[in-house]
Amino acid sequence: MSLQYNKLTPDTPAPAEFLPPGTPDIEIARSVQPQSILLLAQQRFGLPAESLVPFGHYKAKLDMAYVDTSDSAPRGKLVLVTAITPTPAGEGKTTTSVGLNDGLNRLGVRSSVCLREPSLGPCFGMKGGAAGGGRAQVIPMEDINLHFNGDFHAISTAHNLLASLIDNHMHWGNEAGLDPRHVSWRRVLDLTDRSLRNVVSGLGGAAHGVPRETGFDITVSSEIMAILCLADGRADLKQRLGNIIVGRRPDMSPVTVRDLGVEGSLTVLLKDALHPNLVQSLEHNPVFIHGGPFANIAHGCNSVTATRAALALNDVVVTEAGFGADLGAEKFIDIKCRHTGLRPDAAVVVCTIRALKMQGGIARSQLAIPDLAALRRGAANLERHIRNLQQFGLTPVVCINRFPDDAEEEMALVQSISEELGVRAVSADHWATGGEGATELAQAVLDQMDEGKPEVKFLYEDSLPLADKIRTIATRIYHAGSVEFTSIAKRQLEEYESLGFGHLPVCIAKTQYSFSVDSSVKGAPSGHMLPVREVRLAAGAGFVVAVCGDIMTMPGLPRRPAALDIALDDNGLVVGLT
Repeated sequence: MSLQYNKLTPDTPAPAEFLPPGTPDIEIARSVQPQSILLLAQQRFGLPAESLVPFGHYKAKLDMAYVDTSDSAPRGKLVLVTAITPTPAGEGKTTTSVGLNDGLNRLGVRSSVCLREPSLGPCFGMKGGAAGGGRAQVIPMEDINLHFNGDFHAISTAHNLLASLIDNHMHWGNEAGLDPRHVSWRRVLDLTDRSLRNVVSGLGGAAHGVPRETGFDITVSSEIMAILCLADGRADLKQRLGNIIVGRRPDMSPVTVRDLGVEGSLTVLLKDALHPNLVQSLEHNPVFIHGGPFANIAHGCNSVTATRAALALNDVVVTEAGFGADLGAEKFIDIKCRHTGLRPDAAVVVCTIRALKMQGGIARSQLAIPDLAALRRGAANLERHIRNLQQFGLTPVVCINRFPDDAEEEMALVQSISEELGVRAVSADHWATGGEGATELAQAVLDQMDEGKPEVKFLYEDSLPLADKIRTIATRIYHAGSVEFTSIAKRQLEEYESLGFGHLPVCIAKTQYSFSVDSSVKGAPSGHMLPVREVRLAAGAGFVVAVCGDIMTMPGLPRRPAALDIALDDNGLVVGLT
């Protein structure tokens, strides 16, 4: 492709060259001195200093007023990075997204990567941070993983302000006629705490509110998080906030935020959070990090504003969708692309040899031992994801995120299997060598885009009934044999259809660890049943959430949380953050 620009720092050394093997990610991140974010934005994008609101020297918010995102303005090509079904062995989707972007820049392509913001729940729980790893990281790593620029706090505050306004409205006469038994708006917290899943509020007598059953969800599952990520500017943000349905009257008619008259105050709390955040990779390439909905319980994509800003400022934009392609990529296309008109120009599916062997039934302790038979069995998972993306009209590039002890014959087998499916598989070593190790992957992506813009197709039409949309995803993406709705879910679907929301896309909330709802079932299961226990209407965000199996919208902490390893050392530096 003829996408060229003068690189800001073409000879940037990768940090691991002077750090011993096994150095923790946080130490690798600290080994690189970040560039001034104001200087980076000026030199890469030609943006004046006043276009950014700095949060210190190395991170800032970008004022969208300085970016032309109109339909007539030039726009870069969009690359979607997704992955196979996640395993404890690790796949490295964010690491690959960062490495691919660094690789593109090393090839002379003006490129940025768009990522989601990490949630504190996984950081202190089981998953860890989300700023990449090794020599393919985003910095400042600690700041990104811990609070960042305050967006999650603004979202949590707006969400919980609405909850308090609802309770206050009922306490002072309940003019809107809300039925306390049918208030659907819960509270949120950006931490994992199973004890808060189900609570009773308003106890203590009349002076303390109206007693009702409620609970907490994690902030990344908040409808306000989804709204912030899908909103196309302040006016659209306010409109979507007003559309939120908070509960029902005794006659089951809906009550919205607009009925309560509080959409203005919620918009005020989110006015700064709406602007995308700009940081940089270890190789000083621009990175947009904004929004953070999980893909297992929400739609799993970074914000529309960050994506549009990056596309307006670059020739190529790399973005990722959460977890495996069955969740994040499906929602990226069927929800984000459907709402915005955005379309990916190419796609990458990330896998590792270790993860594929784990999909083939090998224990984690045995993954370093070459095993072609297990690898071939596990490759059924990769094949399923490739064929799923082909249903959307995409021909993905397979990235084999390489570990140092991966056997050559195992690499060759994955490449051969991929070729049989009509896709190219490329080995990448960005974790160990940064952008230099991802240049072959970057070139493969450019070559794929040179073959022409794909005709991206949605999985279902807007006019299809909601229940049939769920069945379509279950059978065509998860390869389920059937879908079973509880009586509650059936009633909810009928209600949403009668209220005029049958045209909305659906967002499946289910375990990320399997195509089925049983997280222990690996590979590419078929013929299983998808149980839908309830359906939630996100009228402001513009989709319906089907809650399946035993998935929880407020996760719990593992037996040994990551919080036990995180601390400050004697110099005041964070240790133990991964």
